Amino acid sequence: SLCAAGQPNLSYQELKDLKKANVLHIDVRERWEIDRFGKIPESINIPLGELTEALQMDPTEFKEQYNQKMPSKSDPVVFSCLAGTRSKQAVAFAMSLGFS
Repeated sequence: SLCAAGQPNLSYQELKDLKKANVLHIDVRERWEIDRFGKIPESINIPLGELTEALQMDPTEFKEQYNQKMPSKSDPVVFSCLAGTRSKQAVAFAMSLGFS
């Protein structure tokens, strides 16, 4: 189950379509989950426990750590996890930091 502020759940196909439009996809599962269950193509892994800190990093530091341009507060971002609970928390964290 994928979550977005404007649209609570996205299907896999909707996510694939969004990714064609350069939406940043952040997978908030733990690293061991990525190792065990696999990485979603073109997503970046930022475990939920690191997310608040990551979204407040200096953009250069973010790029070095995650090998991806840091999103601006208005860039489209999709969060995913295993069941949808952590991705909803991720949306709340991002919104509390001023992301729209």
